[in-house]
This record gives sequence, C-alpha cells and structure tokens, in this order.
Amino acid sequence: MDHSSSALPPLDTLRAFEAAARTGSFSAAAQSLHLTHGAISRQIGRLEQWLGQRLFERRARGVALTPDGQRLYQRTSEAFALIADTSDRWIEPRGSTVVKLTTIPSVCGLWLLPRLAALEAGAPRLQVELLVDHRHLDLETENIDLAIRCGRGSLPGRACVQLFEEHCFPIASPEVAAAAGSGDVARLLAFPLIHDSDASKWRAWFAAHGVDYRLRRQDRRFEDYNLVLDAAANGLGITLARPPLAEEALRTGRLIADDPRTVLILMGYFLDRPVGRMRPAAAELTRRIMATAGVEATAADAFLRAER
Repeated sequence: MDHSSSALPPLDTLRAFEAAARTGSFSAAAQSLHLTHGAISRQIGRLEQWLGQRLFERRARGVALTPDGQRLYQRTSEAFALIADTSDRWIEPRGSTVVKLTTIPSVCGLWLLPRLAALEAGAPRLQVELLVDHRHLDLETENIDLAIRCGRGSLPGRACVQLFEEHCFPIASPEVAAAAGSGDVARLLAFPLIHDSDASKWRAWFAAHGVDYRLRRQDRRFEDYNLVLDAAANGLGITLARPPLAEEALRTGRLIADDPRTVLILMGYFLDRPVGRMRPAAAELTRRIMATAGVEATAADAFLRAER
C-alpha cells in the first residue's frame, strides 16, 4: 500500500488497536469503544494492511501481540497518554445513548438543527453526534449509525427510506418578487437565477411550463443551499424553494413565493443506515426522525427491519 500521502496510519485504526492490545480481546475493545466486534476487526485489518505487519496472533481465548504489535503498542500508549494530558481538548461523546448521524450542511442547518432538541428529548434521552460533510461517507467504516442525504434513490449496501420529496417553486426577496410581478414564467428570465449544485432543477421547472432554459452568464451558483437562500434574500436573484429546507425563510418573510406553480423534482431526502441490526439508541432516533418527517408506517417498519 502506498503511504506517500500520509506519514500516519488512520487514527481510528490506532484507537481500535490500542484498546484491543490493552484488553487482549477484540470483544472487550469493542465494548470499551461502544463498537461492534466486527468494526474492531475491520479496523485492525486496515491497520495491519497499512503497516504491512501482523500485529496480533489470534488465539482461542482472545488475542496476543506479535513483537511488531508490542512495539507499536508501546508507542501508541505513550502518544495517547500525551494526548490525554492536553487541556481544553474536545471529548468525543460516548455511551449507549450516543447516535452518530451524518448529513450535508444545508439539511443540518435548515431542517435538523431546528428539530434536534426535540429529537434528543424523551425517554430515553439521546445525544446526537453530528458529522456534517458534503461527501457520502462510508457508514460502516466510520461507525456511523445514520445518514440523511439528498439524492435520487437507494445506495448499495444501505437500507434507505424517503423522508421528503421536492416540490419546488420560485422564491425571491420581497423587493425582487415585486419587480418580477406575475404572469408568464418567461418573465423570470429577466433576473439572475440562483442555483445550488447545477441547473437541473431550474431546467426541470421551466420545462414543465414549456420553456427551454439554458444556463446564462448572469446566473449564479452556490454549492450549499444555505448560501443559495442567503443570496436570494439579499436580492441577488430568484431561486427555487426546496421544501422543507426553505420553510423558515418563507415563514419569516425573508423570501416569498415569486410564482405559485410547483414542479416535483426527481430528487428527494433519504434516511440511510447500514443494513443489519440497529443499536437500540439508533433505532429510537430513527423512529423519531421518521415520525417528524411523516413517513408512512409500513415504510418505516420495513426500514427498521432491513437485514443483510
């Protein structure tokens, strides 16, 4: 394996290694880190592959360090001790009620955070650890319980259930909406149109009303929908409402409907998880998210029961 891009092995693999070496058991390491035995085994395998060395001898009762493993354990123990002595450090939440959830910034800021306190409350009380990233993370490798993403359907190796559809319509600041007036949809082309990732949503909206739209020089693009809404609210052009992400901006009047005609976009918001049995806390958070989103009972039950 080529290590030229990094002088260190993945830190999560070192954490799993240190716990296994300290306890002499993958099962005990899994319990101490609140992971599964399989997750610990995969992390150790990644580390051994990265180093090109065997670190453990597998035995009938637990595991034993090889000479290479003993040398690495001494170094990692010293390194983790130094890290533990560092003050003002961020302590990663641990425990049976902690649920790791990944999503993109727009979904996190516009839908999840306003509902997070309610999702965590109740019995049992949950703690959601958020991983906010534009990428589709490997849920099993990263030990992530759930993901909320925007997409067109299921992904390989994941169970998924749709939370929302996107019924889009044009919105703008009150000033721009007043200037645009009402009438034929082509009137909107007199203004810059604001996109998030690409022009497909605007193209679909115009096509549904008989207009062939092509991206123009004056149109603007922002990678994240939070910025799209801010740009429209500041009068930089007209964008498409993507319910439920635009709900707050519309409720407060920062943005208003520029045209009432909606078009169903072939994108949706999905709740994903690794296929297999869920931890109780992750299953409980899943139920709360699906109830909040109004997922139909049959679909919710199938998502919770999805096995390998």
